[in-house]
Amino acid sequence: MRFTTYSVTVAASLISTVSATASLSQVCTTAYAKAHLPTNPFGITIDPNSIQVSAVQNYTAADSTNYPGGSFDYCNVTLAYSHNGLNDSVLLTYWMPAPAAFKKRYLSTGGGGLAINSGASSLAGGLLYGAVAGETDGGFGSFSTQFDAVFLLANGTVNWNSVYMFGYKAHYELAEIGKAFTKVFYNMTSSQKLYSYYQACSEGGREGFSQVQRYGGEFDGAIIGAPAFRYSFQQANHLYSNLVEKDVGYYPPSCEFEKIVNLTIAACDPLDGKTDGVVSRSDLCKLHVNWDSFVGQEYYCAASTGGGNGPFKRAVSSTISRAGGSLPTSSTGSTTGQATGTTGGAGGAGGAGGGMGGFGGGTTTPAQNGTVTKKGVEVVRLISRGLQDLTGKQVYLSYQPATSIVDGATTYNATSKTWGLDISGLGGEWIVRFLNLIDSSTLSNLDGWTYNTLRDYMIQGLEMYSDSLQTDWPDLTTFQKSGGKILHYHGESDNSIPTASSVRYYESVRQIMYPGESFSASTECLQEWYRLFLVPGAAHCGPNTLQPNGPFPQTNLQVMIEWVENGVVPKTLNATVLQGQYKGKNEQICAWPQRPLWKNGVMSCVFDQTSYNSWQYKLDGIKVPVY
Repeated sequence: MRFTTYSVTVAASLISTVSATASLSQVCTTAYAKAHLPTNPFGITIDPNSIQVSAVQNYTAADSTNYPGGSFDYCNVTLAYSHNGLNDSVLLTYWMPAPAAFKKRYLSTGGGGLAINSGASSLAGGLLYGAVAGETDGGFGSFSTQFDAVFLLANGTVNWNSVYMFGYKAHYELAEIGKAFTKVFYNMTSSQKLYSYYQACSEGGREGFSQVQRYGGEFDGAIIGAPAFRYSFQQANHLYSNLVEKDVGYYPPSCEFEKIVNLTIAACDPLDGKTDGVVSRSDLCKLHVNWDSFVGQEYYCAASTGGGNGPFKRAVSSTISRAGGSLPTSSTGSTTGQATGTTGGAGGAGGAGGGMGGFGGGTTTPAQNGTVTKKGVEVVRLISRGLQDLTGKQVYLSYQPATSIVDGATTYNATSKTWGLDISGLGGEWIVRFLNLIDSSTLSNLDGWTYNTLRDYMIQGLEMYSDSLQTDWPDLTTFQKSGGKILHYHGESDNSIPTASSVRYYESVRQIMYPGESFSASTECLQEWYRLFLVPGAAHCGPNTLQPNGPFPQTNLQVMIEWVENGVVPKTLNATVLQGQYKGKNEQICAWPQRPLWKNGVMSCVFDQTSYNSWQYKLDGIKVPVY
């Protein structure tokens, strides 16, 4: 879909007021915003009567995973538009910096889980860098309404417009309207460059790649974290850990999971040459960890109210407490989000980034005192291996070692005093609502399921949504030729979207776009405009309480601005320790395929072929290419 060129006619008296010396009060009025709307593009009608405007003075944004905190003034503008012939309504919000603070930049922000936006925490990140920042409701009815609430018109009847809006259209329209509105609002001349950026994580990362893949000239720079692309595989994959437990016939108590993960961290921490509580080389961990050595190790967790223990809590019912990660709920009451990281991924993850903890409910999980079992280790080993079909062919990839076991969270039944299956809400809703087209978020059981069942569901999702949600197109030539830049990052201990997913896509782009080049030459060509950074120890879209000394790239937008506007290539990625005893310490993250290695306290970025190979999966269980 392409819009026609925007044009606008505005009263000269109004335009003359917009300059760096204009006050916020001069421009932040309903009359001014209405007069500065862009002309309706082809197929879309902007409703001038929908405009709502309010001035906000001295807004303070707290520190986030995506930016250091700060204060600013802005004009909050909300408007609605419709698609001609559909009788729909799509809401947009733009935070407009005070004229003196505007630096000729525009930023689109994305969502998380099944939410198409992340709210104020994402918008603030743009204002701190002098950018207009925008968000969309996707036409779902409100900024808080999520995709699953509007996906079905009735059982068996898909609202396909909502699919395409969630898949890619809404964010394209958000950016095109936002850029046009920004230029007119600040009276930019045709010769002045408006730099356009995108920033989000998780589902928002998938949304970002939907734009990069489809609309090459839309953004000058895209900052994309832990993208939930390859959607049919990603969503169904949340059920793989449950199937492993069912296959092994063992449902580890939350404390046993916690013990195995902590033992893995301790064992793999020194492999990078520095013992600091951070697994910076999860690839070396995968190659060298001795899972069997953990058998017999004692564990203990105190009783807890609210479900589970420590970072392995999910939720609580009246009789069952669950081990795993808390998941926010959608407006329809269904479980959503891309599963949480161990700390919140504010600003980019949206529904995906909430902190760990249960929903409450008053049920107490008893104290757990035991030893790590062979079956517990086998469950973790198989989860790390990734989905294989019943003939042993690899179907999909999985999480790195030292990652907390969220998908495999188990439930404690207070009546029978046993641990049992707790079906992933994310994976369950994907099967029931989005594949079986039943208006429910609950998958009641996995009776009769095998690994082949999950494989077949992945293929079904691919067939249904390859043109909308899959978001795995590897040829980014149009984006590259337009001069666009991609800063792609992913936590190595992401417990919701496997880190190897990002590696696979990056390598697919390299191979598709530079097929006649050697590995070194093609990598060098790709890194001129697309760089991938694996964040040591980080969880999903944020730092990791299990590895608190790990750094996180908090200043990515500043890094991208320097790259796009000043030609400063991020050979390493600036990062900061955001928690714990080393809070505030600056570190650098190596660009893939180089990996960090410390010697005598000094870090080098090195290439290790064996480690590189450990990230590669031969997905021979799928008969079509998986990029």
